[in-house]
Amino acid sequence: MTKKYFGTDGIRGAINSKNINGDMFFKFGLASGTYFKSQKKRKQTAIIAKDTRLSGYTLEPALVSGLASAGMHVYTLGPLPTNGLAMLTKVMKANMGIMITASHNPHDDNGLKLFGPDGMKLSDKIEKKIESLIDKKITKNLSEPEKLGRVKRLETGTKNYIKILKRNFTKEFNLRGLRIVIDCANGAGYKAGPELLKSLGAKVIAIGVNPNGLNINKNCGSMYPEKIKSAVKKYKAHLGISLDGDADRIIMCDEKSNIIDGDQIIAALATRWKNKKMLRGGVVGTLMSNYGLENYLKKENIKFIRANVGDRYVKEKMQKNKFNLGGEQSGHIILGKFATTGDGLLVALECLFALRKGKKASKFFYKYEKIPQILKNIEVKDKNIINRLEIKKSIKLATKFIKGQGRILVRKSGTESKIRIMGESENKKLLTKCINIIQKKIK
Repeated sequence: MTKKYFGTDGIRGAINSKNINGDMFFKFGLASGTYFKSQKKRKQTAIIAKDTRLSGYTLEPALVSGLASAGMHVYTLGPLPTNGLAMLTKVMKANMGIMITASHNPHDDNGLKLFGPDGMKLSDKIEKKIESLIDKKITKNLSEPEKLGRVKRLETGTKNYIKILKRNFTKEFNLRGLRIVIDCANGAGYKAGPELLKSLGAKVIAIGVNPNGLNINKNCGSMYPEKIKSAVKKYKAHLGISLDGDADRIIMCDEKSNIIDGDQIIAALATRWKNKKMLRGGVVGTLMSNYGLENYLKKENIKFIRANVGDRYVKEKMQKNKFNLGGEQSGHIILGKFATTGDGLLVALECLFALRKGKKASKFFYKYEKIPQILKNIEVKDKNIINRLEIKKSIKLATKFIKGQGRILVRKSGTESKIRIMGESENKKLLTKCINIIQKKIK
């Protein structure tokens, strides 16, 4: 049974659309609060964080109202990276955590990501149970007046999150002498990112730290790595860090202004962890991971398996196979030794820890040659267009042409109204031809 509201990473869509409005967020709060209240192991508490979208001011009160109406006590934290919310959900022993965000999407989208008491994103099974409660009559889940939840604002979220991050490293670890550029995408990490790096002694050049509610991810952050590339060059920085709107993704840039994507970061960390005997099992990538990464890890005798796209599916496969490293080319990287979900700042710290003895970023990250890859994102009104006979025929034809020389992957976006076409091959001319066959039919 397919899910009605949840996608690959929570619930997401255009603000004031069918699912992303005050009315629906009240229902989401009431339903999730009702579900987690029935898990009587904890103290009936929910915590909420958000990114910097203007729409957060309309959605948060509705969500809080739904949770309190279900009898959940609520703490609101304000802007905070997604993994900060996940970590604090666990530390505060809350029943659940909710992040109001549309991640890397533009400002006119919003949504939410739900976390259980273990700081993990919810399974498909739990999401379906919550969905069944969303569609029930509201009066069935409303609490008695004396059992309504209380709401409190906590101003210490960023401070506590930074403390947790630093606890994963030695007390002697510092960034003195390093010049670091960080692009916070005018998003959830705009306070935590620069504060963390400055507290460790780095000279920080911060960009994308002036959110106005409408400029999140706008020509900045991990979706626009050229911004960090030019900033590293301009300021002669040792390293560049680029986050997305909720700071769970990271794209980096070395001192030579080379952009480093998620696959390259994973290759570097997998090699380091293997040499330090920290790597457990192997690495989980996704269907989108570059074939060059797979070849490199194979050469290094590191196991590699692919999961469906979405860091939740990466984490599930990591747990199933008892691996402690996984992630996506987009920069969602899960360090299972430290975290339950992607965290751009945590990944940055782990890389900086490896560079602390003066090693250059370009030497640390450059592990393999990427197989040429083309990714096309096509906006569509209905993502089910992918199931039409003529589209299926075009995919079959393109796959036949490229067989033995590369691969083609066509899928629905789990977060946007788009069809994504990805192709890889050393034969760039053939690759372009195959991509165009499918693209023309969809358009």
